[in-house]
Amino acid sequence: MAPVSEELDQPESPGGPESHGLQTVAVHGDITLEDVDVVVNAANSGLAGGGGVDGAIHRAAGAEELRQACRKLGGCETGDAKLTEGFNLRARWIAHAVGPVWQGGRNGEPDLLASCYRRCLELADEVSARSIAFPAISTGAYGFPRDKAALIAIATLRSAKTTVQLARLVAFDDETFRLYLGLLSP
Repeated sequence: MAPVSEELDQPESPGGPESHGLQTVAVHGDITLEDVDVVVNAANSGLAGGGGVDGAIHRAAGAEELRQACRKLGGCETGDAKLTEGFNLRARWIAHAVGPVWQGGRNGEPDLLASCYRRCLELADEVSARSIAFPAISTGAYGFPRDKAALIAIATLRSAKTTVQLARLVAFDDETFRLYLGLLSP
């Protein structure tokens, strides 16, 4: 049975809608079921698959095919992202973003996390994507505090210049979903 998704539209910025037209919504559900142009994978630097979102996306997309495609990319630096096809996902593309491991916030982690969101939008623009779904990058095994990560994600999306029209922030857990809702509420 597919999870029920709940959404909330992003309020308009003071002075009218944002110049880039990116609508941001919070979704409670399974990112592997998202029907968007690009699904973002919270990847490791080797793009080798793993646990959490990374493992779920690899399993849903077709682990062996995705593993082979990722191997050809030669890894990815923290704060960056690389693109593969979506294989068995509904999404045509997967952006593999390598978020930072939380080390107390004094080693550039906030900037690296924001860079992940920007790079994914840049890659989406390169393939003329109109919609993208993000997990809560770095908040699982990498230990980034969920409240700080949610603030960074939303602030970065609101300030980004992109042709993407819809960004879906997909929360697997209730806490992250509530954080997104609170930050996106007027």
